[in-house]
Amino acid sequence: MSKYVLAIDAGTTSQRAILFNKKGKILNIAQEKLKQFYPNPGWVEHDPIEIWEIQKLTIDSVLQKSGIDISELAVIGITNQRETTVVWDRGTGKALHKAIVWQDRRTSEYCDKLKADGHVEIVQDKTGLLIDSYFSATKIRWILDHVDGAQKSAENGKLAFGTVDSWLLWKLTKGEVHATDVTNASRTMLFNIHELDWDNDLLNLFNIPKSMLPDVRQSSDYYGNTDPDIFSKAIPIGAIAGDQHSALFGQMCVNPGMVKNTYGTGCFLMMNTGSQAIKSKNKLLTTIAWKINNEVSYALEGSIFIGGALVQWLRDNVDFIESAEEIETLAKSVENNGGVYFVPGFVGLGAPHWDQFGTGLIIGLTRGTKKGHIARAALEALALQSLDVIETMSLDSNIKIKELRVDGGASANDLLIQIQSDIAGLKIVRPKIIETTAQGVAFLAGLSAGYWKNIEEIQSLWEVDKKFIPSKIDLHSIKKNWQKAVQRAKNWVEKEN
Repeated sequence: MSKYVLAIDAGTTSQRAILFNKKGKILNIAQEKLKQFYPNPGWVEHDPIEIWEIQKLTIDSVLQKSGIDISELAVIGITNQRETTVVWDRGTGKALHKAIVWQDRRTSEYCDKLKADGHVEIVQDKTGLLIDSYFSATKIRWILDHVDGAQKSAENGKLAFGTVDSWLLWKLTKGEVHATDVTNASRTMLFNIHELDWDNDLLNLFNIPKSMLPDVRQSSDYYGNTDPDIFSKAIPIGAIAGDQHSALFGQMCVNPGMVKNTYGTGCFLMMNTGSQAIKSKNKLLTTIAWKINNEVSYALEGSIFIGGALVQWLRDNVDFIESAEEIETLAKSVENNGGVYFVPGFVGLGAPHWDQFGTGLIIGLTRGTKKGHIARAALEALALQSLDVIETMSLDSNIKIKELRVDGGASANDLLIQIQSDIAGLKIVRPKIIETTAQGVAFLAGLSAGYWKNIEEIQSLWEVDKKFIPSKIDLHSIKKNWQKAVQRAKNWVEKEN
């Protein structure tokens, strides 16, 4: 048997290739930053060619660093930033436009028009989503509207759409396979999560030809082989899953009621709801958790657009800190937030507010405010945003959440996770491997290839690093002031007439 599973983790700010062994442990990681383009306020783009070239570089690098021959790979899994939209020419393989990233808000006013025209109910009933520029459909529509001849080419079957997983799959197979999985499809605002198919009513609503769309398969499934010209050997691709769904599986939240929070570029909370697709009454998303062995599991999700990206902003945009690690030291230098609250609404507010016209805000500044207070307020913002979703999730599902499993880069920050435990009043469990997004898709790929025989075997590999128990402190004023700050950040950007 081949020795290793390779996880391709195509993230928002960086891309990685990670090797896992039979015990689910990381053998090696290669990582490269991905350039961000901000052509206008609220717009975020990536270069599709760079996405592919950097990803290939990380794969070559991790094999070389590990002294591993390509023939020792059993299978490859792909996990990816979701909703980010690539449209390319089927004949030339060239992208028509830069990839429009999930954070991008350029279609906000189009979304408002769709809401005003009465389409909210049909979109939520069919897709489990709210109408928002976050999702892929309006991004596709924008590209078709703004690239000369694009609509006509699409109607003639010459164009392909894909989220980043589909784009990478196309490149890995040299255009042989145009496919995605149910999790990524469920984030497009075009996929019926109950019928598990592209929805004709929604395609008509957005005027998007069905011929553009990828085939939809299970999350753990054989997708085809890599082209031998790329890696000198054909390797099976055995799984695709959107990053948050992959993290849910990597955390082994395989039973209804289990919840994880990934502290990545954004913060993403997801609750497994089993075979039941629970319709949210409080602006959460109903989504597909995964499809394995022809069985679909659903989830409730709360998406927070700015999580770890807040620390990145403090480091890169305003030179507040020199390294991400410095935030914890600064926050520990003070006893509390000193009355400072930080609402990171840089690209609007996500769940449960869904305010496309909200903005970032720091409030409560006084002559006594120090850097430590702002640093602590930033960490508290991640925890308070997450609390808003946790409380809403419990309300929607009618399930009392007993435990939160955490992962993602920022979860290594002990102070942040302790603040989260205190603020949410929950026991929090951090696994030994916090790269659960990559680990999840490695598990899914290994399942499809027979590398691991079943989910029970995988569960035995999951290990706890640390548990955080909430302190008994009075948080009433913190929660109250947070809500006041959020209200002040809402609806700041003026809509154009």
